[in-house]
Amino acid sequence: MPVKLLGKESVVESTNVLKPANLIFVRRIENPSIDYNIILGIILLSGDILMKLHSKILDTFENPETKEDYLITMDIPEFTCLCPLTGQPDFAEFVINYVPDKLCVELKSLKLYMGSYRDVGAFHEDNTNSILKDIRVLIKPRYMSVIGYWKVRGGITTTISTKYIKKGWKDNNNILV
Repeated sequence: MPVKLLGKESVVESTNVLKPANLIFVRRIENPSIDYNIILGIILLSGDILMKLHSKILDTFENPETKEDYLITMDIPEFTCLCPLTGQPDFAEFVINYVPDKLCVELKSLKLYMGSYRDVGAFHEDNTNSILKDIRVLIKPRYMSVIGYWKVRGGITTTISTKYIKKGWKDNNNILV
């Protein structure tokens, strides 16, 4: 079905010409005063702009215990985004582990940040790595890992793990065991 991009005169004949990593959301509305469907939003943004929008949601607070290493584990059982090829919803659970340095991530902002992916069309690998990057850049932890447990899609479940270790940091207390 041809799709007219908002603000553009040209018509896209196939979604194959759209860059999947830049597809944010698609919502179709029916307007009874118009005899055709209007695409309310196919918003294309560069990856940099998209990531800046997400990361602005995150907030921090000072680490109350900077002298000793300790591990923070956050389980996020409900995560949704859109498949960039089909527009169908994808579902995942995330586990985020980190050893804070000077800052910790504020949980309400993390909840809102994770929810902001709901209308984002991106591959599982992009989403998982973006989450690690956004939080890592914000709080600069000593150690951080993000694991995405993606639900069945086409008969296949996917687990994506990514981690960061601050240069020179060693797990002297064996908290990652």
